[in-house]
Amino acid sequence: MSIPAGIHHADLLSAGLGLEGLRSMTPPAIANPAAPTAEELRRRALWTNWRGIADLSPGGGFTEIYGSLAAVAGREFQALRRIPGASQPHRVMAQVPDGFDARARCLVVAVSSGSRGVYGAIALAGAWGLPRGCAVAYTDKGAGSDWIELGSSERHAIDGRLGAAAQPAFDPAGSGTQPRVAFKHAHSQDNPEADWGQHLQQAAQFGLDALNEALPEQAPFTFDNTRVIATGLSNGGAAVLRAAGMQGDWLDGAVAIAANTFSAEDGRPAFDYATEAAILMPCALLHPRFDGVALARPGGNKSPAAIARCARLHAQGLLAGASVEAQAEDAYARMRASGWSDGALEAGTISTGFDLWRAIAAAYASAYMRTTADAMPCGYAFAALNDKGQPTRASLEMRASWWADSSGIPPGTGVSLIDSMADGESGDPALPALQCLRALWTGDDAKAQSLHAGVEATRAAVPRDGLPLIVIHGADDGLIPDAFSSAAYVQRARAHGRDPRYWRIANAQHFDAFLGLPMLASRYVPLMPYAYRALDAMWAHLQDDTPLPASAEVDATPRKADASGIAPLRPDNVPMP
Repeated sequence: MSIPAGIHHADLLSAGLGLEGLRSMTPPAIANPAAPTAEELRRRALWTNWRGIADLSPGGGFTEIYGSLAAVAGREFQALRRIPGASQPHRVMAQVPDGFDARARCLVVAVSSGSRGVYGAIALAGAWGLPRGCAVAYTDKGAGSDWIELGSSERHAIDGRLGAAAQPAFDPAGSGTQPRVAFKHAHSQDNPEADWGQHLQQAAQFGLDALNEALPEQAPFTFDNTRVIATGLSNGGAAVLRAAGMQGDWLDGAVAIAANTFSAEDGRPAFDYATEAAILMPCALLHPRFDGVALARPGGNKSPAAIARCARLHAQGLLAGASVEAQAEDAYARMRASGWSDGALEAGTISTGFDLWRAIAAAYASAYMRTTADAMPCGYAFAALNDKGQPTRASLEMRASWWADSSGIPPGTGVSLIDSMADGESGDPALPALQCLRALWTGDDAKAQSLHAGVEATRAAVPRDGLPLIVIHGADDGLIPDAFSSAAYVQRARAHGRDPRYWRIANAQHFDAFLGLPMLASRYVPLMPYAYRALDAMWAHLQDDTPLPASAEVDATPRKADASGIAPLRPDNVPMP
């Protein structure tokens, strides 16, 4: 398949921003916010995605003990590809450095984390692969930041600009009679998560095609003569594990970090535990176990909304205890009994504090049930709001920058979650719709069956026999607890005779980007140094036949904090397997 011509860039990694530019709290400027140029959008997208994934703060370790942001010149190729039968395409991108190592012939295939756009793995795969002379291919895996307001004729072109695109990256269905924002992960009506492995494989082929285009004197580049390593974080890690279970010798090695994977009977899909956490965790976090935990007590006080949650669940017969303290004790005990560790619950304060559980569950329910943006389950919707808090049409300036500024799933960049079931008189308005979402998992009516079928389509198979595979997870992950995801996947793989290496990192949670906050930097270590170490080990194994490091329980220790601040991250904080 032919591919568009690549564009040469002097800096594939940061578009000239460098470390200081990426650290800036102010995003790169756009001269005309109503009509950003392609280069302005690219620079903003890189700024957004670096800051959303990596801890770039001074002392956080990046460029100090791992990683590099030295400019790498080369060509960038972008296109749309489509899984057979899908109604919407996924974005693919390939970066071919001018210093491509012709002797090594290496292609890293990276999948965006969360629901991010096609630059969503730049901090992981780009910054590891490009400086060592590897080409890097990316996919947004059918998700991404191509947000569209229903009723508008505008669509995103391949370069992110909004207008009358001949080949739109996302063309959603829906009436557009009310202000509603559609995004591809939730509203493509394809359930893209079911095809994440195929998205990765198509990106790998696109990477080879880009190499053939960029370096014809070294062609052909094929799966037989080019080493292909897949890597991804969170949802990207799940895509890697889906690809690892595909047959054929097209993939040479894989590294999955904090994977949102569902495979074994003793694991749990994210929709199950996210809806459980959305309902129970606000009350459970009132337990004395979480006194003094960062973000568990905003302002140092028990939240009135959390107290109301305890009371309403008790009134419904779902929690025991006549007092708030007793109700919190019961909520905590129920979560512990369902498999949550204390460490995961403690880190879960991050997701609770930022209301991530509700946004994720609402979006994923829509994806699994293949609904449009104006017919989401349980009365949810996404829209811009006016100054009275009512849904309204987004401004052109807002719409024009969504592609570069959004993280893939709202809320954010001017778009809010609308809850039409909200009970404003209760002190806990979110509960009715959350219980509606939970019933889609626990119930057995037609809607619940539709959701269950969507979830079942995402189940990962065991990895291909003989595939070198390293799986990494934080022991205290509060968004994707390892017991429900990576640990269950590894256990099942071993039961089938496979040998994945599993590194479980003490004192690590899900979000490296939040470690710029001193309250979290003094409690957690980053996962990214281990991702880089695993890619180094995988490369040495494939290139030089060096044995992969063994599985390990890694005793990482957070940085020390005192009156003078947080100490810089040192190698002894993050010992390597």
